[in-house]
Amino acid sequence: HVQLVESGGGSVQAGGSLKLSCVASGYTDSTNCMGLFREIPGQEREGVATSHRLSAATLYADSVKGRCTISRDSAKTTPYLQMADLKPEDTAIYRCAAGDGSVCRLDDATKWDYRGQGTQVTVS
Repeated sequence: HVQLVESGGGSVQAGGSLKLSCVASGYTDSTNCMGLFREIPGQEREGVATSHRLSAATLYADSVKGRCTISRDSAKTTPYLQMADLKPEDTAIYRCAAGDGSVCRLDDATKWDYRGQGTQVTVS
């Protein structure tokens, strides 16, 4: 079992930056894929960024490509999402997710076995 706890959300003005963290604990070796997806009321969940623990391959949603970077700590258990040039449409609850797979697809991130409670990001 894996537990995920997000932090780093908040309220920023358009053009600002935030860095989200996902502290993972438990049997993290069972999950090659980690990433974040976001929830906006009235919209489908959207995979934002993913990272493969072994290959270090990353994927980004088109909506954030060029503005966000996902990375991991040296133990490869805590992913970080650096978000820059934030826009009002980035306002959402950002949730960490972890699961297994050879390719960490963005669409799969919303359905991985382990998901955190989320952290609110508000851009005005």
